[in-house]
Amino acid sequence: MSSVVETVTNLVTPILDENHFELVDVEFVKEGKSWYLRVYIDKPNGINIEECALVSDKLSEKLDSCDPDPIPQAYYLEVSSPGAERPLKKEKDYERALNKYIHISLYQAIDGQKVYEGTMVDLNKETLTLEYRVKTRTVTKTFDRNKIAKARLAIKF
Repeated sequence: MSSVVETVTNLVTPILDENHFELVDVEFVKEGKSWYLRVYIDKPNGINIEECALVSDKLSEKLDSCDPDPIPQAYYLEVSSPGAERPLKKEKDYERALNKYIHISLYQAIDGQKVYEGTMVDLNKETLTLEYRVKTRTVTKTFDRNKIAKARLAIKF
């Protein structure tokens, strides 16, 4: 974890705890010539724009009062919901996604494929099992979790 992400995580956690919000993720990324500090938050029934603004204001105050400045370069602070395609990062994210439609990307292809989408029908510490359609038949495949590069909720069309 980068020192910026770690510092921001430590600064934002008390704000979120106080408001009963959950930290989904923190990113500090460069896109083009600009740096972005993105904080994704949520709560059980979803987060709204006013709650994002509240966290943004409080976090901005905390960041501005730090000495030395943990982020010396100029950046844009964005606080938002993780959206409908929420990333699965923590164990409880995976547990909540059980029996839901998800998207996984693998580090290496299995059967010539690195991306799978389907309903997660089973989960344990080492593996997860997806059920998905291939033309007219339903396929069930189990993946080692350490082979999964990224996972997120997905929207089924």
